[in-house]
Amino acid sequence: MPTPLSANEPNQLPLIIAGPILRKVTPAEVNIWLVTTKRLDGAVDIFDAHSDSALYSEAISPHQQLQVGKNAWVCMLTLQGNYPSGQALRYQIHTQDGPLTTLMPHLAYENDTNAQNGIEFVISEKADYLLHGSCRNPHHFSKDSLVTADAKVAKQEVTDRPDMLLMSGDQIYADHVAGPMLDAIEQLIQLLGLPDETFDQAPIKNTQELYRHPDCYYGRDHILPHFVDDGSLIAKFFPHKGVPIFSSRESENHLISFAEFFAMYLLVWSPIPWTLINCDRILDLGFSIGGKQLSPKWQQHWRDEKVHIDAFISGLNNVQRLLAHIPTYMIFDDHDITDDWNLTVGWEKAATENAFSHRIIGNGLIAYWLCQGWGNAPEKFNTTFMEYAHRYFDELTDEAQNQFIQYLYRFEEWHYTVHTSPKVVVLDTRTRRWRSESRMNKPSGLMDWEALIEFQQELMNQDKVIIVSAAPMFGVKFIEMLQRIMTSCGQPLVIDAENWMAHPGSANTLISIFTHTKTPTNFVILSGDVHYSFAYDIKLRYRKNSPNIYQITCSGFKNQFPTALLNFCDAMDRLLYSPRSPLNWFTKRKRLKIFKRAPSNHDFYRLVNQSAIGELRLEENGKPSQISILTSDGNEVHFPPTKVEE
Repeated sequence: MPTPLSANEPNQLPLIIAGPILRKVTPAEVNIWLVTTKRLDGAVDIFDAHSDSALYSEAISPHQQLQVGKNAWVCMLTLQGNYPSGQALRYQIHTQDGPLTTLMPHLAYENDTNAQNGIEFVISEKADYLLHGSCRNPHHFSKDSLVTADAKVAKQEVTDRPDMLLMSGDQIYADHVAGPMLDAIEQLIQLLGLPDETFDQAPIKNTQELYRHPDCYYGRDHILPHFVDDGSLIAKFFPHKGVPIFSSRESENHLISFAEFFAMYLLVWSPIPWTLINCDRILDLGFSIGGKQLSPKWQQHWRDEKVHIDAFISGLNNVQRLLAHIPTYMIFDDHDITDDWNLTVGWEKAATENAFSHRIIGNGLIAYWLCQGWGNAPEKFNTTFMEYAHRYFDELTDEAQNQFIQYLYRFEEWHYTVHTSPKVVVLDTRTRRWRSESRMNKPSGLMDWEALIEFQQELMNQDKVIIVSAAPMFGVKFIEMLQRIMTSCGQPLVIDAENWMAHPGSANTLISIFTHTKTPTNFVILSGDVHYSFAYDIKLRYRKNSPNIYQITCSGFKNQFPTALLNFCDAMDRLLYSPRSPLNWFTKRKRLKIFKRAPSNHDFYRLVNQSAIGELRLEENGKPSQISILTSDGNEVHFPPTKVEE
């Protein structure tokens, strides 16, 4: 672990502050993401781990580097070559300050006797052993299951490790930030010289005013934009003046500026930023912030949150090590930007027509691209895209920022495919929604017609496929019924009434895709979002040659559902939606037979409410041979097959 530095010593900052994270890897390219405190110089090597024969050795200078702050550079090293698959390789970054593994010795696994020569990894053209999950809330009381995953990988031979790690959303919680985390964010912004910005239609003029504002901590719900009745059409569907646009019930520390979004990514993926700041600064100031004393309620809240944040920090060495070794793919969900992002057309219009909320969402998208989207499929971000990005970070003007954000709002290539066997199709269920035409406050479909047709084309003539959908395609019917009731009452935001079955058009189109004769025989759907885990086997009724559909959900990495409430929903679902229940005929899934797998740790309940990371092994034909979760406490829970329809 690097020696802690004072924020007054910017010239002594460590070179690498976050990463390396191994991103898209194929036999033709290897992508490595990292953030440095000055422009990275030197060279990168990739070589055979056993023979030490060089496969790639080139200078760093031609690779993409974006200066996003005075002391912050985002580097995407796209190393194109001809690499063997299925065997141990190493990458080494020779920086101006020394080799990567010398600068960061904690990245080495104990059983790797040659770790000083580079990070060992494998390029796999298969996707038959996967880790997956979502929802990593730093101040949740549970342990971090990414740490548990790292402990398992540490015991495996390099060629036995997972082919990839799939993160299916909520890699950060931008709308639910702990006080100690927000303080760390503000300190890191200053230390790295991340950019200031100005705001329109906001009670604050710029970021400096935000950081000094008495409501900066635990009061941002008063700063965040509200929808106000101005006589427009949309006002008829938001009848109360001053309705908050951002619907999170815990938005007291909601991120606002680009600098805040970006800094949070560094703090959730790397231990190094935490060594550079004073984690007890607010305590030392006696909870006096911006000339305002935090109330006793929030002071105690801070202390409670700090216990969990300290535990979170203690595992970040392991998280950084895991991400350096395992190819990792990501996609956003709502909390990466804000709760209920684009849930209804009414919310979407209110958020985009207000300049302040439009900017906040745009800032989240910029940070998402830099820290998540870029590494999934670098080829999607063409010259035009990069021109907008470079202009913003080179000029740091309102005009350049607004133009980049407007471009991101129109961008429709966040989805991507990993061309392994089976093919992995990762869906964008947030920005291309099927908007309701009947009511402004009715949930939108998770994908629109055009996006679903593109999705179907990805599936055509495949015999097996893995689909990554942030929200489960086939969820818990009783919970979906509650969501439908709240929608009927005009309150879809109350219990996040978004699921694949909530919108008739997208639901029927989705089920039609599964029934198409040229789509795969074996579908595996990986999801997160819901803060509990389950596994369903699904068949089509009235079809002798039904495809095999497996809905596998693991959530969260570091989050859980309220236990008593989940147990109630689980029991009611089994009671009300048993195979013989007539209620099944009132659902959009009446053409399907659902076989719920019983977890190995319980005979009655079908939903597992523990923070965990999913583990999936597939047979050659794409059918699961093992569906399990590794809980944050280190226990394995399996979901063995069942022949009982429920």
